Amino acid sequence: MKPFDCGDADLNGFLLNDAKRFAETQIANTFVIEEEGNIIAYFCLLNDKISKVEVTNGTWRKVKKKFSHEKHFSSYPAIKIGRFAVSLSYKGQGIGSKIMLFLKYMLRDENAYSAFRFLTVDAYLSAIPFYEKNDFDFLIPDDDNKHTRLMYFDIIRLQ
Repeated sequence: MKPFDCGDADLNGFLLNDAKRFAETQIANTFVIEEEGNIIAYFCLLNDKISKVEVTNGTWRKVKKKFSHEKHFSSYPAIKIGRFAVSLSYKGQGIGSKIMLFLKYMLRDENAYSAFRFLTVDAYLSAIPFYEKNDFDFLIPDDDNKHTRLMYFDIIRLQ
C-alpha cells in the first residue's frame, strides 16, 4: 500500500492496516482513487439498513412516508460508507464532493445485484459539514455517541 495521510490517524490506519482484511472477510470493499501514483482519496462500502428500532418514532414516520402503505417494512436497505478520506495534499479543492457525487450516481446506476434506498454514514463530528453540504440528513435528532452522528442520503433524490 502506498503512503496516505488525510490528517486522521484512524482513517489512515484503516486504509493501511484493515481494508484488505475487511475485503478478504467480506465485510467491506475499499476503493482507492489515485493520480500519478499518489493516493488522492479512498472510501469503503458495506451493507446496512435503516431500522425502526434504531430511530425515534418521528424519524421512522418520515422514513416510512417515502414508501406506499403496502410496502412498509421494519427496515429498509442501505449502503453504508464505512470510511471516506481525502489526502491532505488534495483537501480544500472540492475533490471530496466530486467523489461523493460520483459515488452516489455509481451506486444508483450499478444496482443490478442488490437494491438499496439509502446511503448511510456514521459521520465524524468534524466531517458533519461535509456531509451536510453533500445533502445528507441526520437520521437521529440527537445521537448519544460523542464521536460520530448517524446521517443518511435518500438515493431517490438523484432522479
